[in-house]
Amino acid sequence: MDELLLSKVRLGVVAELLNFDWIAFSELARSLEVSNGNLGAHLSKLVDAGYVEEEKSFVNRRPLTRYRLTGRGRDAFTSHVAQLQSLLASAN
Repeated sequence: MDELLLSKVRLGVVAELLNFDWIAFSELARSLEVSNGNLGAHLSKLVDAGYVEEEKSFVNRRPLTRYRLTGRGRDAFTSHVAQLQSLLASAN
C-alpha cells in the first residue's frame, strides 16, 4: 500500500481532488473539515511526492492557491484502492 495515502487527511485530499479540475485551498479545507495548518502540511507532502499540483495566483489583489490531482496521484490512488479491495476480498 502507498504509505503516503495511509493518512486519513491525505487520502481525503486525493479523493476530493478526483472530482475537480482545480480546487481552492479554502474550499478543500472546508470540504475536509480540517484546519488550514493541518491541510497545508498534508498538501506539502502530496505536492513533494508529485501527487498534487499547486498553483498560486492573485484574484482581485487577493492570493489564491489552488490544487489539482496529477496523473501520478491518480495512479497512486487507484493502486492504493485496488490493494485495499484485495485485502477485503482475501478476508472473506
